[in-house]
Amino acid sequence: MVRLLWLLLLGPIILVLGLLYQWVGSRYDRRRFLRLGRLVDIGERRRLFMMEMGGRVGPSVIFESGIGTTSQNWATIQESVSEFAHTVSYDRLGLGWSTPAVSERIPSKVVEELRAMLQAASIAPPYLLVGHSFGGLVVRYFAAEYPDEVVGAVLVDAMRTDEWPPVDESQRRLLNRGVQLTQWGELVAYSGLARLTTMSFFRGSGKFTNLFTRATGGHNVLERLTSELNKIPTAVWPIVAAHWSNPAFFRGMTAHIQGVPGTVMEMLDAAPIVGMPVVLLTPGHPKAISDADLQKIGPDAEQLIAEKSGHWVHLDEPELVIEQIREMITVVQSGLSCETMMRESVSAD
Repeated sequence: MVRLLWLLLLGPIILVLGLLYQWVGSRYDRRRFLRLGRLVDIGERRRLFMMEMGGRVGPSVIFESGIGTTSQNWATIQESVSEFAHTVSYDRLGLGWSTPAVSERIPSKVVEELRAMLQAASIAPPYLLVGHSFGGLVVRYFAAEYPDEVVGAVLVDAMRTDEWPPVDESQRRLLNRGVQLTQWGELVAYSGLARLTTMSFFRGSGKFTNLFTRATGGHNVLERLTSELNKIPTAVWPIVAAHWSNPAFFRGMTAHIQGVPGTVMEMLDAAPIVGMPVVLLTPGHPKAISDADLQKIGPDAEQLIAEKSGHWVHLDEPELVIEQIREMITVVQSGLSCETMMRESVSAD
């Protein structure tokens, strides 16, 4: 009886302390990390967090992240590419430091928001687009819809819509399970438990993280996350931890998962990318994209097998992605130079 009374007394106190811990931590995170980039207002109370690096010479390289990741996923590659090109990475609405999503998370809506951000930030075309997973579909839609603004595309193991025919019952159950987990994660984040868990993990002790994963059965998830996180710079870890501690992250993830059926339907018969170089970086372990499917992406699309990579090619073999971007920029700049010379020759005549 005494223990029950203590629980009744301490329960609300612990809950309030957890909420306060989360509120203070979130404010501190924003104050620390927002200064690394800037928020770009695209109207209708929508603001996108953007990171810009490199001088404005030649085409701007625009990075588009996977379904649940942010600009930080490109940290290593953006820093390297910025040494020879102007680069932009950003957080889609609902993720990272950007405001919540107000539209369905499908490629057409994301492209609309991305173009609005680039225009508002005075980053004019031409663009070289680089997209991973879901971001690869965004790149495909952008390049096919606005070919006059794009000079090339690098698709890093882009999501394969042909694997969703379009969405059967088993896949729908999987998506529903994902939504349930992210919705539960949002509640955990509000309580401060997500912050406590991620901070424990990123600071190396992992004691609370191990306790939490044992209680929730999340060992497999933790192992996968650990494997991928070890591939990104440790300087980025605190930012990733801040994102994963934020309830908004889980709301954004929910919106992105719910958008998968709409994404599949939109991209199943998507227009091909024409008039520009397109390179697909495909991991070594899954089946390569067939020539027929490659033609659907673009008549000039080329596939390069990343033998040492899993799905996260840009983390497993970043030098491969960097080299493809460098080569494409060289080709594009050579073409632009020739075009300029021809125009000048015609004008002189």
